[in-house]
Amino acid sequence: MLKADGLDEAIIGTTMLWGAEGEVLVYSCEKCINIFMVRDGMAYDEAYEFFEFNTLGAYVGEQTPVFVWTDTTDLEL
Repeated sequence: MLKADGLDEAIIGTTMLWGAEGEVLVYSCEKCINIFMVRDGMAYDEAYEFFEFNTLGAYVGEQTPVFVWTDTTDLEL
């Protein structure tokens, strides 16, 4: 499994993806953003933008980790 550097505390599990060999790691988007805020001293908006561009936007092959929003209270579903 491939890991996102420095985000081990945001791992919430694993999953299987169709067409991928083996399991991939699953990360909490909220926890990733919080890590950037605490560890790197970023404001929320800055951490969100950094996460969106540098983490969500990174595809490293079929073992690329999955990132999920775990708090859906503010989402329009």
